[in-house]
Amino acid sequence: MSGRWRPARRILSLLVAAAAATAACGGGEPGPALPSPDDLRGVYGEDVRAELTGNVIDVTAVQEADQLRRGGQVWAKFGPYVYLFSPQTRDLLETFEGVGGVRVTTLDEQGHRVARVLLERGGLNSVTWRRAIALAGRARLEGTNRPSYVLELIEYGEETVDYEYSPRYVRKDS
Repeated sequence: MSGRWRPARRILSLLVAAAAATAACGGGEPGPALPSPDDLRGVYGEDVRAELTGNVIDVTAVQEADQLRRGGQVWAKFGPYVYLFSPQTRDLLETFEGVGGVRVTTLDEQGHRVARVLLERGGLNSVTWRRAIALAGRARLEGTNRPSYVLELIEYGEETVDYEYSPRYVRKDS
């Protein structure tokens, strides 16, 4: 090849390398989709706040004092799983590919944390999602009359996600 083509080859090589580097760095291409505040408003109901923190959807709900008093440790643990194992959470994770997980925090009426759970993206598959949603629905609808449904949901949650309960409401040995 003649010498006059070498500079052109170098320029072409540099352009190809620059294009490859740009593509590797994202090159201005939008990343995986994340929800906007409007996408999250009201997803879990009017009294439940959902917002994006980094790539995690943070859901915050207040548990009534009467519920915590009557249900004790069991209801303190139960609270976040009702929101976490819901069709809304599954749909958010399916719709917004950039979401890394969903964290649900329950608070008492004074604003003290009762419980916090985190489900990372990929933590459940199509089969385990169906089970989680069914357990949460059954516990929500029939848990007062059949506390075993609530206990089953809690057990499933503790086997599936990262969780933390406030020692104010849940003894460490339980």
